[in-house]
Parts: sequence; C-alpha cells; structure tokens
Amino acid sequence: MSKTNNKLSIIPLGGVGEIGKNMTAYVFGNDIIVVDTGLKFPEEEMLGIDIVIPDITYLIENKNKIRGVFLTHGHEDHIGGLPYFLKHINVPVYGTRLTLGLVEGKLREHNLLDVTKLITISPRVGIKAGVFTVTPFLNNHSIPDTVGFAIDTPEGIIVHTGDFKFDFTPVDGQHADMYMLAALGEKGVLAMLSDSTNAERPGFTMSERVVGQTIDDAFRQADRRIILATFASNLHRIQQVFESAEKFGRKVAVVGRSMVNNINVAIDLGYLHVVKGTLIDADDINKLPADKVVILSTGSQGEAMSALTRMARATHRKVEIMPGDTVIIASSPIPGNEKYVSRTIDQLFRIGAKVIYQSVSGVHVSGHASQEELKLMLSLVRPKYFVPVHGEYRMLKKHIELAVGTGVDPDNCFIVDIGDQIELQNGKARIGAKVPSGTVLIDGLGVGDVGNIVLRDRKLLSQDGILVVVVTLSKQDGTILSGPDIISRGFVYVRESEQLLEEANKIVTGTLQRMVAENVSEWSSLKTGVRDALSRFLYEQTRRRPMILPIIMEV
Repeated sequence: MSKTNNKLSIIPLGGVGEIGKNMTAYVFGNDIIVVDTGLKFPEEEMLGIDIVIPDITYLIENKNKIRGVFLTHGHEDHIGGLPYFLKHINVPVYGTRLTLGLVEGKLREHNLLDVTKLITISPRVGIKAGVFTVTPFLNNHSIPDTVGFAIDTPEGIIVHTGDFKFDFTPVDGQHADMYMLAALGEKGVLAMLSDSTNAERPGFTMSERVVGQTIDDAFRQADRRIILATFASNLHRIQQVFESAEKFGRKVAVVGRSMVNNINVAIDLGYLHVVKGTLIDADDINKLPADKVVILSTGSQGEAMSALTRMARATHRKVEIMPGDTVIIASSPIPGNEKYVSRTIDQLFRIGAKVIYQSVSGVHVSGHASQEELKLMLSLVRPKYFVPVHGEYRMLKKHIELAVGTGVDPDNCFIVDIGDQIELQNGKARIGAKVPSGTVLIDGLGVGDVGNIVLRDRKLLSQDGILVVVVTLSKQDGTILSGPDIISRGFVYVRESEQLLEEANKIVTGTLQRMVAENVSEWSSLKTGVRDALSRFLYEQTRRRPMILPIIMEV
C-alpha cells in the first residue's frame, strides 16, 4: 500500500486540447486539491445546450479526500462551473477578494452562498491544505486580482501559472511577481503547468494601456453618443472607459446584466475607481445631450440575446442606436464567434453608426502571454518537467517547442488529454492510467441529462424534420379503425404536399394490412415495418430522411 501513497498525480479534468472549462486536480495519498472549476460555451453542433462543464465523476468518487478548491481568477472559464461542483462536493473555496466577490453572486443565484466556506487569499501567503502548501503569486491578466499558484508537495514544487501575461505598465499598478517566480526557479521547480492560449503568437502582448490611448482618441473624435462593448469581466478596460469619460466630461450608463453585476462588485470592493456622479442609470440616457453620454454594454461577441446585438436589431428596451453614434467593440472574437460579430458590425454600419473594431484599430489587446513572455516565464521558473495547458492541441505543441528552446529536456515535456494522470515519483514523471472524465452538458435546469443520443436526435430533427404516423387498430382482427393520420413538422409544408402525404398514407395502410394478414401482431415489428416502408418511399421521392414516429393504438 505504501507505494501507491507516495506519488503525486496531476490530473487535468478540463482545459487541455481546448480553450475553456479549466480544472486540474492535484492528488497525493489521501489529499486532493482542485485548481479552478470552469465552464465552456457550447460548440455549434451542440444544439440547444447552454453551457459545458467538466465531468467530475473522479472527484465525486474521492470527495472525502478533497481539501479545497483554489481559484486563479474570476473569469467564467475558471469559476463558471463552481456552483455545479459545490452541489456535489462541499469544500472550502479559496480565492482573491475580487474573485470571491464575483463567486458570491453566482452562489447566491444557486442558493449555495450560506453553505459554502469562502476563504480570501493574499499573494505570497501560503495556505496549508492536507499535505499541500499553496502560495499565490500575482499575475497580470485582463481582470484584476489574478494569481498563479506555487504548490509545495512532498515530491517538490509545482508551478501552476493560471492565465497570465507580463504587463510592465499595468492599469491597476499591480505588477506580476517576477521576484517570486525567479526565487522559485532558484530553489528548484519540479514541474510547471503554463497558459498556452497565445503560444502561436510571436513577440510580446501589448500593454492594456495601449487600449486606453485608443479609447481616448475615439472619445476625442466622437461628436455624438459612444457605445462601447467589451467583456463584462475586463475591469481594466472598463476602468479606462470611466477615466476617458471623466476626462471628456461624459456620463457613463451600463447595460447588460453581467456588466452591471461585475461593475457593482468591483466598485464595492474598491477595484474600480469612479468619480461620484459619473455613473448614471440607463433610464437617464435620453435626458442628456448626445455628446455627454457613454454607454457601456455587453455583447462584444455578437451573442444573440446580449445588449449590443439587441441595439443593432433595434429591439433594446432602453437604447436605440442613432446615425452618427460611435460604437466601439473593444474585444476580439473568440474563435467560432467571428460570424456573429461580423453580422453585428454589419447591422451597426447599416444603421449609420461609426464602428471601431479590433481588425481596424487597437481597441483590444489579449490578456494572455505571447511567445516571448512564455519564454520569460520558462526562463524564470526553469522547471524540470513541463506541461502546457489552457490551449488547443496545436497551441500545446507550439508551447513545447518554446520550452525546449529555453532549455527544457524534450523528454520532460508532456502533452496530455483530459483525464490523463501525470505521475511524479522520486523526481521521475510518467503518464499513468486515465481517470473517468469528459464533458457534462447543461441545458436549462438539466445537468447532464442531455447526452449524445439526444443531441443526435436534435441534429436529425434540425436537418430533415419529423413525421408522426397515428393509427388505431382493432384488438379482435387487427383491421385499421382510424387513420393513418400523418402529421409533418419541419419536413414538408402540408398544404403544398398533399399528394405526397396521400401516397405515404397508402403505403402505411398497405404495409399494416400485409403484416396483419401475415399474423404479425408484435407492436415493435409493426412499428419497424411502417418506419422502414415509409422511410424508403420518402427517400425515393424527396431524398430526405425525416425522423418517423409511428404511434399505434389498439381498441
């Protein structure tokens, strides 16, 4: 037994081979800590799904060993899955003040706030959790109060960078803790898990201050209202919008629920500094002259229900965009959202707005390190083993090339899949057995009740529609008493396809009569017979394969 207890396992349960739903478990003997519990937004083929979270079966099976959840920062892809996690596993949650401020709102919505223990952490102050000691270090990112973790384990020190960049002129004056990283490197780091989001991007990521200058220029030139859309969590950018508004004598109104929530939390906790009187209610927008207003909005990703998209379609209750208004989209499209963003930009131009967006101006910089900063992190920490995380496969691959360039042994670099275990024992690392893992889909209130089969049905329904055949048979002799009635949805327009449906009717009747004459009375056989015959006929006539649901009743 003693042998199994003295190895450290690092298990990514999300966030490798993908962007989003970041979650990593660190296991040693009878102690487990979890870093981040994120969510991911659904891909296009996940019809009707709202969000995607990691499968935590492994953690539920070992819930008595879990000593706590440690959060790096307050972005959805790191904290979004927390309420679903806590419903199964109630353990203390550790995070910085702002991160926990954002978490509180989430837990309140899920009625979990009173039963969850939230513990505020500070940079450079270690926290004991079982055999682990977790020490946060400050990072620069697109949200304040972002940290990475130095995790002291019986096998050695692991550095979990979290999301980071090196911004030498940060908006909030909080510099990344390069001294601590260098000191860890000097002491000796066994392994590092590092952010790979921009591993393909050469050079350095520009400072967030660059966006502040662009916003200033746009404010200087705008002669009517300004509508600025950005991520609700990008508080550094929001801070710069308030500063520009104050400089040019404009008032700021906020629309979009998540933006309002985040700004309220950040002002309460002192992370956003707003001069009294600058912030106005959305209802007062029309009471002020057009050149005295800035509207901060969500919807920089072209999401269907977001504030900016509704304004572009002229369906927003409080704000209508007028010709001559300046709209600034201060973010870059998340991969997969480009189409929606371009559609919104097109609609805004049609209305007559001036639109400033990323591909034509510097209104967005990334919150993630580019290649030179990733090399800087590797050179400071100098890990023996290296595991790139937080990226799609090609990004992880590229990050390993960078690591090898800085002197990490190629044999000591691991690209892992979700559920793989990296086992570290006596200074040696290997890939161990997989643990149960994967994705859980959330649709409305249902968590995990929609799987591949339901999605496949939704896909079929979305492609060729459905045909329902209703027939009543006599119990005595199996003759048809009523029907067959054929109901079509999403297959053909009934009024224009009467002939086709009459033919289909005859085929169903003929099939049933033939089967009853052959003494087939098994319900499943009758249904299969009707489905097969109808499917063949419809495919010959239309080259489509609608879902066919025969409903047979006996009287």
